[in-house]
Amino acid sequence: MNRFKILLVIIAFLIASCEEMDSLFKEKDTGLSEEEVVKGLKTALEVGSDTAVAVTSELNGYYKDEAIKIMLPPEADIIYEHKDDALFQSLGLDQLIDNVVLSINRSAEDAANEASPILKDAITSLSIADGWEILNGKNPADTSNQEAAFDSTAATGYLISTTYDELFDTFRPKINNSLKREWVGGVSTKQLWDDLTSTYNAAAEPVGMETVDTELDVFVTEKALDGLFLKVANEEKEIRKDPAQWSGTLVEDILKKVFSS
Repeated sequence: MNRFKILLVIIAFLIASCEEMDSLFKEKDTGLSEEEVVKGLKTALEVGSDTAVAVTSELNGYYKDEAIKIMLPPEADIIYEHKDDALFQSLGLDQLIDNVVLSINRSAEDAANEASPILKDAITSLSIADGWEILNGKNPADTSNQEAAFDSTAATGYLISTTYDELFDTFRPKINNSLKREWVGGVSTKQLWDDLTSTYNAAAEPVGMETVDTELDVFVTEKALDGLFLKVANEEKEIRKDPAQWSGTLVEDILKKVFSS
């Protein structure tokens, strides 16, 4: 073996030894093993997702919560801009907008229940490469700003970073089904959206104004997931802040052990 190969072996050995020592020091300092840290993080995400689904799936869970209320897609900003014009007022554009927004949020609330098993599966199968890093407020899957300050939603961020595409693809059909259900005036969200855009476009196109066309299910799926993840993140903050709040529950021991340390 030449000197270069020997040097590589020595370097590899030193790196492995440092990582092992680092893990031992962490366990000694906190009394926690890597397995316990990972279990605690997954438990926190499970608690957060259960709460998120429970809150958002209630009547007005999205609609009455300004932090997650779903408005019209950005492509429809042009409709908002002209809703007070005399022509569009005469067509009842205001009421059409209100009906669509209410119906969109009803669809999200309806589909939220369907998110529970999807989130649980994602959390259960989540492979956490560095539980210590996440526990210490860093999302190892986000390389955009590793020098950022402590992030009290790092576990939620890691879940989003590593499972979002799969969650989106699984959740989108649920949203699609909800968009086809009748929520306002015996009319489905999809039909209300089509009525709104066709009414607007019919008046706008002849005078050379911009028309509106968008895939509503894609937009609502993104916004519904954003709302769910915001609630999960808020719950993670609460767990980190005061894990004793979960005293008397089945998750008390692991949450207090991991996050009190």
